[in-house]
Amino acid sequence: MSDWGINVIFQGQNFLRLLEGLGVSMRIAVVSVLISSVCGIFLGLLMTSRYVAVRSLCRSYLEAVRIVPLLVWLFVFYFELTKVLHLQLPAEFVADIVFSIWGTAEMGDLVRGAVTSLPAHQRESGLAVGLTRWQVYRYVILPQAVRRLLPSAINLVTRMIKTTSLVVLIGVVEVLKIGQQIIEVSILKVPTASFWVYAIIFFLYFIICWPISLWAKHLEKRWQ
Repeated sequence: MSDWGINVIFQGQNFLRLLEGLGVSMRIAVVSVLISSVCGIFLGLLMTSRYVAVRSLCRSYLEAVRIVPLLVWLFVFYFELTKVLHLQLPAEFVADIVFSIWGTAEMGDLVRGAVTSLPAHQRESGLAVGLTRWQVYRYVILPQAVRRLLPSAINLVTRMIKTTSLVVLIGVVEVLKIGQQIIEVSILKVPTASFWVYAIIFFLYFIICWPISLWAKHLEKRWQ
């Protein structure tokens, strides 16, 4: 096995460094998911508002985030916005902001879809029996919407985890960056270093995302 070059993973602190880099990626993902979950629910409810202006504003935000590639948003916030505002923001903090903006838009659209997919008569029946609009959302709409929303929301979490690899391009020292550093140091002595380093990065992402995807599929089948 050592002739194959796999030992490059376990030389010195290489494997531990990869795990530390993965921890940075997971920290960005967790912070973004938490913020996106709260803000996305609020945005999704606003997208179902009876006021056209509110819905149009929310739709404009969603389309702006979707149309512009996430990498461009990272560059705009890290290189341009900080320059305009004369701020020095850590790259990881910028990544948290951009991923939260993206996740909020995606989560909001999922919430909107889950809420609007429910039959209209349920809302009308709740209002007919004397519930306020807020009580209808709290006791009738949201409990059912969550069941429809959760599998898709979990899949969004896996997308956010995988997409954190983009933050390497604004200087965040996460798992991919550390992998590149290991390859640069080892490539002359171990020609297959890139294969083994990227293979272990693939494996680390896989063991995190695969159980989450299985859970989403399980919930989807259970609640159908």
